[in-house]
Amino acid sequence: KTPNFTPQPFSLISWVVDDIEAEMSARKANGGSFEFFEGLPQDGQGIWTVPGGAKGCWFKDPDGNLLSLTQQPA
Repeated sequence: KTPNFTPQPFSLISWVVDDIEAEMSARKANGGSFEFFEGLPQDGQGIWTVPGGAKGCWFKDPDGNLLSLTQQPA
């Protein structure tokens, strides 16, 4: 552990996945939750779909670091 650690307010790591909904369901089944951001048009699960069709969502690790999943458009 690092003393006086402060998590950054941006995504530290992002993983590209084939099926973001399936990945989110698996994480939720293990007690995970997802972040919602004011002003960002996310759906009820926390997925943001960009105009080009890519999808993204965010979650925090146990230390409070912001991490994300991304699904590229088909």
